[in-house]
Amino acid sequence: MTQNRLDTDIVVIGGGLGGTSAALAAAKAGMRVIMTEETDWLGGQLTSQAVPPDEHRWIEQFGCTATYREFRNRVRDYYRQNYPLTEEAHNDPILNPGNGWVSRLAHEPRVALRVLEDMLAPYLNTGRVRVYYRTVLVAAQTDGDCIASVTVRTSDSPDHKGEVSVLRGTFYLDATECGDLLPLAGVEYSSGAESREATGEPHALKCADPLDMQSITHVAAVDYIPQGNFIIERPQQYDFWRNYIPSFSRFPILSWFATDADDTSKLKQFTLFPNDQGIVSLWDYRRIVDPSIWSEPLNDGEVTLLNWAQNDYYLGPLIGVTAQEQERHREGARELTRSLIYWLQTEAPRLDGGFGYPGIRPRGDFLGTSDGLAKTAYIRESRRIQAKYTITEFDVSRELRGEEGPKRYVDSVGVGSYHLDLHPTTVSQRAFYIPNYPYEIPLGSLIPIRVRNLLPACKNIGMTQIANGCYRLHPTEWNIGESAGILAAYCVSNGIYPNEVSESTEHLGRFQNRLLRQGVELHWPAEVFEPEGVTARGN
Repeated sequence: MTQNRLDTDIVVIGGGLGGTSAALAAAKAGMRVIMTEETDWLGGQLTSQAVPPDEHRWIEQFGCTATYREFRNRVRDYYRQNYPLTEEAHNDPILNPGNGWVSRLAHEPRVALRVLEDMLAPYLNTGRVRVYYRTVLVAAQTDGDCIASVTVRTSDSPDHKGEVSVLRGTFYLDATECGDLLPLAGVEYSSGAESREATGEPHALKCADPLDMQSITHVAAVDYIPQGNFIIERPQQYDFWRNYIPSFSRFPILSWFATDADDTSKLKQFTLFPNDQGIVSLWDYRRIVDPSIWSEPLNDGEVTLLNWAQNDYYLGPLIGVTAQEQERHREGARELTRSLIYWLQTEAPRLDGGFGYPGIRPRGDFLGTSDGLAKTAYIRESRRIQAKYTITEFDVSRELRGEEGPKRYVDSVGVGSYHLDLHPTTVSQRAFYIPNYPYEIPLGSLIPIRVRNLLPACKNIGMTQIANGCYRLHPTEWNIGESAGILAAYCVSNGIYPNEVSESTEHLGRFQNRLLRQGVELHWPAEVFEPEGVTARGN
């Protein structure tokens, strides 16, 4: 087995949305960056996990970084430049390519991938950013309160035995989906549910449970050919999932009844296609291909993504369990989604009184796979650093903040907005959807209490499980990653550590000015006080 030593300024472990924006920001600041990614696609939520962007209602005007807005504009431009659009669609300044109603920019994962690669192209082509695909973290070496190096293994090396590399940098950014670098580097962290006694949060559990985590979902892409028959092989776990009734429901998980976002103590009826009976349809919920915007036919029909309550997997977590248990849960999530597809094809009740839609067809070609499932699961919850400042329900909840309005931080490094959205968890199976105020991202939540040269770059910042419910979505993850990348670059350039930036008025001011120059919004406009209407449960 070969072993390399690679030196750089900044090491980014994880090529998801936060990792990609962190690498881009650090490279723009003149840093040399090595980034690793477990799959062969950068982009995480947007690409390998196949999750269209969940965004707040002000996203077209403000409330995100300049580079995230550039990404959104480039997606629309990609369709305008490469697809035969109708004149109306081509001239639509807020074009929604799939017209999915959960997102203002429902689009194909491959388009997101292409746009992200184009944004990184100047740095990839010149070698300032080096990306190692199909590469996993295996070890970390520390020296006192600093990380000295990390060891990774790439699975597609020419000898097929796996190439091991030791990566050495001045700073290390953990952008993995589960916060995998934290335990290997001895970084203090939290996971799962905190106790009400520890946080004071009204919606926290009475007793902490580190294994009670948000469900994961393995997304799939499908289209529908009315006269077709594409019934897949009956999944091995189909009988289990067909009969599995969640603790909060009186219906099997494979049914048209799921938790109502307006009142999570109640159930709501759904159906597959739009109808005149007033029942909410799921087909156009995460639709990513809408041929009605094309001037010539390109596909047999619409394509949608299955990321529903019906394939939320909450039978066990991926963190704090053995490798065997983790793989069992990953496969369980895949089997649940296969079972959902099979149920839709064969047994799903139709509004006309029949059962099943055999014309449902898996479309792995849209996701870079052969079976219609995404390359990897969407993971809603990570390990979270124990930080200088911990964000809680009190920072975000509209009810708890009352007339105080959005919370402002002197050390803000970005903004975001989303409801506190907890999908059913792996132990208590509790869920909620709490109205929020628009929020800011405090620098203190990015600074570990001890380790000096590590920064979180996605949903692993200092926050509680409840706060994670709204800080985990696309624009916020991008902002966290970008600010972490700029912070790491600032520290390398000045020969200091993040805690010194936080504790120095001069450094904090200079750092925030750098954020502003790069188009990172630090505070919400004063007039943003109205709550967002609850129209759909998000990702």
